Amino acid sequence: MRIGELAERAGTSTRTLRYYESRGLLPARRDGNGHRTYDEADLRLLRQIRMLQDFGFELEETRPFVDCLRAGHPAGDSCPASLAVYRRKLVELDGLIGRLTDVRDQLGRQLADAELAAGVAAVPKCEMTG
Repeated sequence: MRIGELAERAGTSTRTLRYYESRGLLPARRDGNGHRTYDEADLRLLRQIRMLQDFGFELEETRPFVDCLRAGHPAGDSCPASLAVYRRKLVELDGLIGRLTDVRDQLGRQLADAELAAGVAAVPKCEMTG
């Protein structure tokens, strides 16, 4: 298939595909007329990259998954390098969750202090009207 069809099937732009090609993530095969050509394996690579980016992975973090697929593995996450990236990403996410929890707790304390200083009850009362 040509670059436009691949972009459409992958839900991305031809510009993105050329960028992936420049980064070595997508093969640069050409036909006799110099047009880029792709196959279903390339579509699989793109879907893997897009899924990982949707999960928050940086483009370079997708490389081990692409390499794993190119090596003939049925899934891009079945190689040791891919598993290592998963582990690092989980540690990173756990750190972010911890920092966000700390910020949320601090914000809750600030709100409680501000409400107390303003003379407002921390939990507003609702009155039922009948």
